[in-house]
Amino acid sequence: MILSRKGENISSSITLEITAKAKAMKANGIDIIGFGAGEPDFNTPENIQNAAIEAMKNGLTKYTPASGIDELKEAIIEKFNKENNLEYNKSQIIISTGGKQALANLFLAILNPGDEVLVPTPYWVSYPELIKLADARPVFVEGEKANSYKYTIDNLNKVITNKTKAIIINSPNNPTGNVYTKDELIELANFSKEHNLIIISDEMYEKLVYDGDKHISIASLNQDAFERTIVVNGMSKSYAMTGWRIGYAAGNEKIIKIMSNIQSHMTSNPNSIAQYASLEALKGDQTPLYNMIEEFKKRRDYVITRIAQINELDLIPPKGAFYAFIDISKLIGKYIEGEKINGSLDFCDKLLTIGKVAAIPGIAFGLDNYIRISYATSMENIIVGLDRLEEFIDKLQV
Repeated sequence: MILSRKGENISSSITLEITAKAKAMKANGIDIIGFGAGEPDFNTPENIQNAAIEAMKNGLTKYTPASGIDELKEAIIEKFNKENNLEYNKSQIIISTGGKQALANLFLAILNPGDEVLVPTPYWVSYPELIKLADARPVFVEGEKANSYKYTIDNLNKVITNKTKAIIINSPNNPTGNVYTKDELIELANFSKEHNLIIISDEMYEKLVYDGDKHISIASLNQDAFERTIVVNGMSKSYAMTGWRIGYAAGNEKIIKIMSNIQSHMTSNPNSIAQYASLEALKGDQTPLYNMIEEFKKRRDYVITRIAQINELDLIPPKGAFYAFIDISKLIGKYIEGEKINGSLDFCDKLLTIGKVAAIPGIAFGLDNYIRISYATSMENIIVGLDRLEEFIDKLQV
């Protein structure tokens, strides 16, 4: 039987595989510390839960317009205006089943066979696969550790071709936690203008920024950047609403229209109840969000301090999101229980089975000498998990 060649060319998510294996071990009674999942450990705030309950009681459980309800679009427009200095109208907004669907819609809307999309290395695991599903080619842009693996114009110039259609900017970044400065974004906006690129600005972690740094949307820099940028965001990370599956995108009206048409056939509207809950999230009390950010910062500070105490590990200090991207290059090639560690996948597999800690191998993000841990878990788990990580490393032999 001949199946879809495109489908067979799509890799599964290593992130989800590791998380599933850790959960299965836990279900069998094994004490596992999970640093894998990319979601807040906080429950969705009560006011948002109550808004969902009220929506159900009021019968708001039917189909909505495929691109989302007007009330939520208006709240998103207000959010963009107040927080990002961006002005949109409802025809420039689409609400989707998570940010991942918004990205999938976008790639299908703008890409044709042979088109290329610039992707930063390390990258969020789904970017390359979603691009391939749209019959285009991800082009990976190698960065430097000294620059927290951000784009540089020199590195971009090495890979730009006449087939390049778009560039992905992810700030704050998953997996590194890096945050682009205004000056860096201006350079990227000018580069995109020079090469007539569509800018895909993934701002899912925008509210999770620390140390007084400020998230800046590249779309807010000038009129040209505004017109060529599609901003992708969502409710999952900022409001602890991962399972509610609400994302959104804003930008060029023609592109948003095509995205809406695609979505109308792929899934139709996003969940109606989750949309009304998201309306409360954006317009209601923001105290739970601020409390969550404060707690994430405490955890991040501890992780930075603790990793610095573990021999042969090096950390890119995260400025945002809730991940730590840890350099394990000095450990590659060592042995544990007679088996050689050949890369990050080996390291994470043995860390899970022997050390009882779940982390994500850097190869999932395009860099094999790293692992990613999430500090979106309790401080108690972080302390125990990093102690176990150190104990595991101490067992490695040359």
